[in-house]
Amino acid sequence: MKIIIDTDANNELDDQHALAYAFLNNDVFDVVGVTVNNTANGYGLQGQYDEAKRIIQLFDLEEKLPLFFGADSTYDVIVPHINEAQFDGQAAVDFIISEAMKVKDEKLVLAPIGKLTNIALALAKEPSIANKIRIVWLGSNYPNPGEYNLVNDVSSVNPVIESGAPFEMVTVRYGDSTATDAVRVTPAEVEEFLAGKGPVSQNTITGRHGGEFNSFGNYSKDLFDHAKMHGYPPSRALFDMVVLAVLKNPAWGTKHEIPAPKLINHAWVEQPGNSQKIIYWDQFDRDAIVNDLFSLMEKTTPKQ
Repeated sequence: MKIIIDTDANNELDDQHALAYAFLNNDVFDVVGVTVNNTANGYGLQGQYDEAKRIIQLFDLEEKLPLFFGADSTYDVIVPHINEAQFDGQAAVDFIISEAMKVKDEKLVLAPIGKLTNIALALAKEPSIANKIRIVWLGSNYPNPGEYNLVNDVSSVNPVIESGAPFEMVTVRYGDSTATDAVRVTPAEVEEFLAGKGPVSQNTITGRHGGEFNSFGNYSKDLFDHAKMHGYPPSRALFDMVVLAVLKNPAWGTKHEIPAPKLINHAWVEQPGNSQKIIYWDQFDRDAIVNDLFSLMEKTTPKQ
């Protein structure tokens, strides 16, 4: 499956695991590139780019996998400028359009696991890509309002939905067992199934919190340790990774096709008569998804 992952990689720790999971599943995903966007956390667009680059380096993909800067600002601010010689997010937008135009008998999967800005801009600049792509977004608390990726650019949501491109939401629903917030791992699981596991890189990176790492498993442990130090709950959700998991195996979630709603003042307004449909996902098989990650890490660990 040809896929572009669009990420705010330095926001938390789930983007890193989504990227790693995609790279570990190289028999499932043909990742043609990674694009970044900036959200409120993550030390700016450069911070998002640098963290994505670290994960790419840990899988020895730096020479094979293009990485592009995307939007810093929001869709409503940028879209009036998309026909200018240069605009915010141009590298990512042009790359998305270029890759979409290449596909013939398949759709290019776009997996935005941050805000939807880069995707909305690509569709605004080249509307014809709508029938060449499939968008699977980690975002929203649908049917309830709010969620981090959504609120970081509410202006981008309706343009993506109304573009006519196939659109799916992998729901978050904070504190709710029905969505990706329930796909959690514990410190004990990180210690047993991630630390010291996975492929060993030819590269040694400096982590975002310092320290040196040459395997994703040890870097994962460091990310979890620092989250714990900063007072986050002991178990952590791997929100973004769930997008890749249900693309790999749709049986690991439940999908619902509905008339496309509209986002108004951060809240979803249903449009029962809308002939355009979208899909939302919930009820994820936490154990199957998490155990698949652990299994892949174990399989790729060098034998002593």
